[in-house]
Amino acid sequence: MGSESGRGASSRRKGIARNGGHHGAPFRLLWVGETVSGLGNSVTVVALPLIAVVVLDAGSTAVGLLTAAVWLPWLLVGLPVGAWVDRVRKRPLMIVCDLVAAAALVSIPVAAWLDALTFAQLVVVALVCGTAAVCFNTAYHAFVPVVLDGRDLLEGNARLQGSEAATQVAGPGVAGLLAQAFGAVSALVVDAVTFLVSACCLQRIGVVEPDGPAHAERPSLRGEMREGLRFVGRDPYLRPMVVWGAVINMALMGYQAVQVVFLVRTVGLSPGMVGLLLTGGSAGGIVGALVAARVGRRFGTARGLLLVQATTSPFVLLLPMTTAGPGLLLFALGAFLVGAGVTVANVVLGSFRQTYCPPHLLGRVVSTAMVINHSTIPLGSLLGGVLGDAVGHRPAMWIMTGVVAPSWLVLALGPMRRERDLPHAQEPDGARR
Repeated sequence: MGSESGRGASSRRKGIARNGGHHGAPFRLLWVGETVSGLGNSVTVVALPLIAVVVLDAGSTAVGLLTAAVWLPWLLVGLPVGAWVDRVRKRPLMIVCDLVAAAALVSIPVAAWLDALTFAQLVVVALVCGTAAVCFNTAYHAFVPVVLDGRDLLEGNARLQGSEAATQVAGPGVAGLLAQAFGAVSALVVDAVTFLVSACCLQRIGVVEPDGPAHAERPSLRGEMREGLRFVGRDPYLRPMVVWGAVINMALMGYQAVQVVFLVRTVGLSPGMVGLLLTGGSAGGIVGALVAARVGRRFGTARGLLLVQATTSPFVLLLPMTTAGPGLLLFALGAFLVGAGVTVANVVLGSFRQTYCPPHLLGRVVSTAMVINHSTIPLGSLLGGVLGDAVGHRPAMWIMTGVVAPSWLVLALGPMRRERDLPHAQEPDGARR
């Protein structure tokens, strides 16, 4: 990265000193904008499948295709976006992403009111919103350190992550209630407004971003991508982690692609109840975030991770047992425990990458891991949808949850099964400490 000009650097230091930190105006604006935008994303995840099922009478394969379209951009553009974002200003890019997502979402209720809504339009909107999310999320993680004072980075990130978990809990319930009260299509109007609020908050953030590298100093995007892939592929710790992430994401999205259809048509739930029931996994995520550090201290990061995965993953088999009435508790309990287990893994593995990878490679390693992990999501979504139409919704749930339950064994095959804690850093010669 290139250095700032003297005047720009001075202005940035003064801005941070005056407004930086988690009490400053820039951080508050980022926090509010990201929280509202996160709520919108959570609403979209539930509202789009509900529109497909309730309004367009779509089947499981169609819903799986729609879910896959949201995540497909990670596979198509994730790696180049990860390298490209380091070369551009983050805030303007994030604002553009918010505006594009809002416009795409508004097009759905407009088309519905004109009696012109089609499933093809839903897929296009999902692709557009997914691409905007790839660019926004990549830029967002690089923009946070610019807004936060270094002394407040840990606390600020903790608050941002806490808000994200809370929106994931509230989002499905809000989507279900909005769909129940105003219709699934109208819920997207509220969703679009959340992205506009996020864009307004970002526009008001007055920090100066550092300049990127000069054009002559920039390595090729292809070379940067190869270096990140090579590091992950050769490392004995990162390799099984990425494989496990790819496997469990495929299986999780496989049953999640059919679960809305399963709950509406097989179990017989209303949209409001579906949204409420889907909050179970997000609530488990909050608990997982709260206990992750405690588990690592008590059992060790490696041993604790394997223990949590071995004890929570099998509860996913409760989901296909769900029936109306008291049987709904099976879905709630299974989703809660699986959500908690996955979040513990995300916290432990994310912290491991930050302390283990060389700093100059961290961005590319994180980007590579995210792309590989996300690349199987479209496949899982399509597979779950096709299975739902081919063998039925409940059998499809059994097949995909049957992959989730033993997936932790992929982690156990790596070197962590012999250690209490994951290593903290990698030396230049490959030694670990």
